[in-house]
Amino acid sequence: MLRRLYEKTMRLAEGPNALLALVLVSFAESSFFPIPPDALLIPMVLAQRERAFKLAAWCTAASVVGGIVGYAIGALLYDTLGKWIIDFYGYGQNMDAFRATYAEWGAWIILIKGLTPIPFKLVTIASGFAGYDFWLFVLLSIITRGIRFFLVAGLLHIYGEPIRNFLERRLELVTAGFAAVIVSGFLIVRYVV
Repeated sequence: MLRRLYEKTMRLAEGPNALLALVLVSFAESSFFPIPPDALLIPMVLAQRERAFKLAAWCTAASVVGGIVGYAIGALLYDTLGKWIIDFYGYGQNMDAFRATYAEWGAWIILIKGLTPIPFKLVTIASGFAGYDFWLFVLLSIITRGIRFFLVAGLLHIYGEPIRNFLERRLELVTAGFAAVIVSGFLIVRYVV
């Protein structure tokens, strides 16, 4: 089953709707969706290595625009939609402490958490909720998301074929590792941050 899903994802990555799917997932992940765009970016770059940096640029732009929507949810709709999203992910009890931390460490929070498996939507909504400077938030989001997606694209552009071979030989192990990274991001925010 996992092998069929991988092959279907690789076909999607080479298909005519791949870029639209990547943009939509990148946008949605920054404001409400649980799956990171790496799940599409990686197979798309492996399928079309010559477009690696173009794909990273689209992924970054869509993620930042989605982050702006997440910021708006936190700033304007926190009591309704924002709180529901944060509670859905199980982090509602930490938002007041998170807001207080922004006064001193806001830039570092955005930069570090934008690079980690910690869900970026939590950062975007919390930034709006905390009233963090909007333009600084946008600039920091461009930097952190750009570094993350261009780093992934660059490594795959350079080492793509060995990585693809490794993925295909050890698909179950890689999938379990990817799932563990996503789950660990949620757990870190819930129990550590």
